[in-house]
Amino acid sequence: MSCLKCLKYTMCVVNFIFFICGATVFGLGIYLMTFSRFSSLLPSLQAMNIANTLFITGIIITCVSFLGFLGALKENRCLLISFFILLFILMLAELVAACLLLMFESQIDSFIHDDLKKGLQNSISNRQNYNYTIEDDWDKVQMTFHCCGITNHTQWGTHVPESCIKPNEMHYWPHGCFTKLKDTFEKNLLNTGIAVIVICIIEVLGMCFTMTLFCHIRQTGLGYK
Repeated sequence: MSCLKCLKYTMCVVNFIFFICGATVFGLGIYLMTFSRFSSLLPSLQAMNIANTLFITGIIITCVSFLGFLGALKENRCLLISFFILLFILMLAELVAACLLLMFESQIDSFIHDDLKKGLQNSISNRQNYNYTIEDDWDKVQMTFHCCGITNHTQWGTHVPESCIKPNEMHYWPHGCFTKLKDTFEKNLLNTGIAVIVICIIEVLGMCFTMTLFCHIRQTGLGYK
């Protein structure tokens, strides 16, 4: 009984931590939606921009963790089995997404590169139609990641924005944004893989703990409360 109580409160604490993390991601998504949606970077994927992705991810994390927290705290079989099913679906979705990224890596790279070109051309057209001093999502990305264009500054043509220029210098950032982000991802590919494995292990442990608690509640005849 003491082990089961320890398991119950461990699930409560872990799910509460994930609930706080989910609420933070949710708040960050709202913040980005308020100030910038980064939709001009990838015109074909405006609905899947960073802000919307964080917003949806935050909602999913908070809802799932709340089910796990409440189900463990109240020892409610219905909430626990719902938490188990949602956690299992999330793990399957993550594994499928990881496999698709590995299988279609080159096609995804080509699609993102081509879509970034469209976004860059749209930004250039907007600047020409209004004035060359306006700022958009491209400027925010270039200032944040210290990059210029997709592969280099020449893609901006004759009017390169000031966000491409190094502070207190007259030189452009040497790396393109797509090139720099891709290189950074490839350098941290091992860390990314480890993070995915750790997340899957946590989800598997969560499902095991949930089913253990669920079976104990069923054996004690508490039923659906």
